[in-house]
Amino acid sequence: MKSFRTMIALSLLTVTVFGVQQLVEAQQPQAEGGQRDQLRIAAQQICPVSGQKLGAHGKPIKVKVGKESVYLCCKGCLKTKVNPKHWSTIHTNYAKAQGKCPVMKKQLPQKPKWTIVDGRIVYVCCPPCTKKIDADPQTFLSKVDALYAANLQK
Repeated sequence: MKSFRTMIALSLLTVTVFGVQQLVEAQQPQAEGGQRDQLRIAAQQICPVSGQKLGAHGKPIKVKVGKESVYLCCKGCLKTKVNPKHWSTIHTNYAKAQGKCPVMKKQLPQKPKWTIVDGRIVYVCCPPCTKKIDADPQTFLSKVDALYAANLQK
C-alpha cells in the first residue's frame, strides 16, 4: 500500500527505466472484449504511449507494465515507451472512475492509498482496507467494476 504520489513516482520510474517494449513480454498482447475489460478501457481512456483515445485505432491491446495490466491503442505502441505524462493521467482517470473505496464506500481522499490486485490498481481510503481486499480480492474487484460502471455513466 502506498500513497497516490508515491505510486505515480514508482510507476514513472518503472516506465522510464523499462518502457513498454521490455515489460510487455510478461503478458501476450490481445484484443479484449469482456465486460470487465470494457469498463477498464472506459476508465483508462487513453493509451499510455500515444495519449490517443482507446478504441481510436481499433480494439485496445492489453499488456503488462510492471505489475499493472493496461491497454494500448494499437500494436504500433508495443514498440515505443510509455509517456510518463500519459501514465500519470491514466492513474488519475482510474481513481476518478472508481471514486469511492470499495471497502468502506467512502469518497476517496485527495491522495488515496492503493494496492494492485490481479494486475489492477485498486484505490482505498485508508491502509487497513488493503488487508480486507487481500483477504477477498475477487469480491472487491467486482465492487470496483460496479463503481466504474456507476461513475462512467455520469
